[in-house]
Amino acid sequence: MMQTVYTSEYQTPLGSMLLAATQQQLVGAWFAGQAHFGAQLAGHDVQPVIAQTAAAVQLRQATDWLEAYFGGERDLPKLPALAGADTEFRGAVRQQLLRVPYGHTISYGELAAQVAAVRGGKTAARAIGGAVGRNPFSVLVPCHRVLGADGSLTGYAGGTARKTWLLEFEQRRGA
Repeated sequence: MMQTVYTSEYQTPLGSMLLAATQQQLVGAWFAGQAHFGAQLAGHDVQPVIAQTAAAVQLRQATDWLEAYFGGERDLPKLPALAGADTEFRGAVRQQLLRVPYGHTISYGELAAQVAAVRGGKTAARAIGGAVGRNPFSVLVPCHRVLGADGSLTGYAGGTARKTWLLEFEQRRGA
């Protein structure tokens, strides 16, 4: 049976974002035109949000979080329930991304070491890059805070101009 996913649009200083949720959880938040845009929507019945649904509550929580973030608040509301990652590895990467503090950055190598410490074994920075690039929760799960080993702004699914803006925005708000 096909699951219904409800969507709404949110306007950020960086352009439009599509927010998508089921009755139970947020399944994505993507900047318009970003890489992997809406990948989690494949195989679902996608509908505009209906005001009196549990999905509307999930989307409102995401909107409230984004409004607080883009409003410059440091004490952000609780994230809505996020859909599980499509692989255990990507889930481990997401959990580590959520631990990167506001206004701080981490390298792909450092993130790989953290994921390896949690999962055991070794994890390549290249594999981390693939998982970070497929993060379906732009801004909410702060993949923009991941940099190259030399501090360079290597890739960002939403584009390096957005990544630069987000990092500078957080720095202006005081790390």
